[in-house]
Amino acid sequence: MLLLWKLLWSLLMLAQAAMGNWWNLAVPLSDQSGNTSLEAVTTLRKESCHRLEFLVERQKKLCMLSDKMIQVLQTGAMQAVEECQHQFRNSRWNCSIVENSTDIFGGVLKYKSRESAFVHALSSAALAHAVARACSRGELNDCSCDSKVRKRTPRHWQWGGCSEDIRYGEIYSRDFLDSREDRTTDEGLVNLHNNDAGRRAVRSRMQRVCKCHGMSGSCSVRVCWRRLPQLHVVGDALSTRYEGASHVKVSIVERKKGKNLRKIRPIHADMKKPNKTDLVYLEDSPDYCEPNEELGILGTRGRTCNRTSAGIDGCRLLCCGRGYQTRVQDYEVKCKCRFVWCCRVQCEICRFKRDHHVCN
Repeated sequence: MLLLWKLLWSLLMLAQAAMGNWWNLAVPLSDQSGNTSLEAVTTLRKESCHRLEFLVERQKKLCMLSDKMIQVLQTGAMQAVEECQHQFRNSRWNCSIVENSTDIFGGVLKYKSRESAFVHALSSAALAHAVARACSRGELNDCSCDSKVRKRTPRHWQWGGCSEDIRYGEIYSRDFLDSREDRTTDEGLVNLHNNDAGRRAVRSRMQRVCKCHGMSGSCSVRVCWRRLPQLHVVGDALSTRYEGASHVKVSIVERKKGKNLRKIRPIHADMKKPNKTDLVYLEDSPDYCEPNEELGILGTRGRTCNRTSAGIDGCRLLCCGRGYQTRVQDYEVKCKCRFVWCCRVQCEICRFKRDHHVCN
């Protein structure tokens, strides 16, 4: 899944990115060989927290809670971007990273669209996931394994091992990400909803893993613990929510006593009211078919499409009706491999041609 990153940013540019967001921590820096892959990401230190101007003051304080917290934040940001690119790899907007911008996604997220809803939910989920995983590994000072689960007494098995503390992960993710949102604005209220939906997607997919102990595999004692789901599983779930995201508006609900409430409502009265696990958005998406330098949209020209697919990855939809070109490419693969005594595998080289379809 991992795409080659297509940009070179410096820490100075990060420090100037006052309008960016925490996922800018995923920005890779090239090493001396010019490598801009994920492995080339610069490891930040605790002292760097106060210099990251795209963080609000509360986020800077949370960043400095532990010596390794900034590295956990960086891991969460990278995982969020990677998973976004994986989930959108066949879409018109493929979660592409934009060079020389104050935000890693350019201006796309200025639109309060379903893509923005997905990114906020996934980022919140990835941060909760990264923090909970770091807790169980003993990398943070304020948390470790989840001991609260042991207060429940199951009948046919017992708690043991190290249960990953998704509760602490959720608390940190909520405190860190929600602190930059203004719930008095429509955008802030929607972002808070999507952040929470992302965290719920992780929590609801926590797994119970068990191991048997006993003589000759008798399983006389069954020990279990709770484990985080793979982030791909969470990403798949949020992708499904993205497809069914609700177009909403924010309405004022008057109360006889106290302040009026701001509530998220479907944009049309006959539409289903979104629940706490649904993604919601306020605006339609921009046009991703053609390049837009202001928003950092690359367009779909030159993208590989699937000629036989009727889905969004198909040439008809991905190419936005512009048509496509078919190019024949030569491939070489090892084939007819056999074991030769002793001790090597000998293969032949098979050559074949494959059609490659590219959007006009």
